[in-house]
Amino acid sequence: MDKRYLLATPIIDSDHGTITEHAMNTINGTKDTIERAVKLYYAVRDGIWYTPYYPFYLAEHYRASNVLKNGRGYCVCKASLLCALGRACGIPSRVGFASVRNHLATKELIEFMGSDLFVYHGFTEFYLEGKWIKATPAFNVELCNRHNVAPLEFNGREDSIFQPYNLEKIQFMEYVADLGTYADIPVDIIVAAWKEAYGKERVNGWIREFETSGKITGRDFYAEEVL
Repeated sequence: MDKRYLLATPIIDSDHGTITEHAMNTINGTKDTIERAVKLYYAVRDGIWYTPYYPFYLAEHYRASNVLKNGRGYCVCKASLLCALGRACGIPSRVGFASVRNHLATKELIEFMGSDLFVYHGFTEFYLEGKWIKATPAFNVELCNRHNVAPLEFNGREDSIFQPYNLEKIQFMEYVADLGTYADIPVDIIVAAWKEAYGKERVNGWIREFETSGKITGRDFYAEEVL
């Protein structure tokens, strides 16, 4: 196992005071490594609200301590935080990426992105009992209820990845491509991939919108029309 997966980075700042404090408060004295990972997962899944309308183009947007402070972010931000909390608890942790096709997005989000393909969707992998286990803390329970999807559970022994169907057996998520794992958030790679997938002008437009609005778009994902 690569020692990098236990070390802090400038983005996955597992040695930051707020990260270590939050990690210790979350595990609350739990000694078992799998139980620790499970507690951390639920703290991020439901403690940080998912929003796709979150800045994405600078390292600071993914820095774990910033995500914890802001209390929201999109999937890569939440994966960064969960990874940092894992490392703070001595659990080897890394971030993984995939392209997924979202069949149950909102009308406004599809128009915003110009596609239902989400490139560089992020999740966390913990090294537990001698193997890497996927943990996907992206969607908080409130968002799942709104989209009629069962909240994604995690037991520390089996991969926790997006469900293919919602509670009405309608297709929900489709994994299109595995994009590998990293010890840190590859910001430049993500932004370049988005420009290729969604168009350079569209992505640059998103960046201009965040810059002119003071990093807040004004869009409310929870008020949008579910397709």
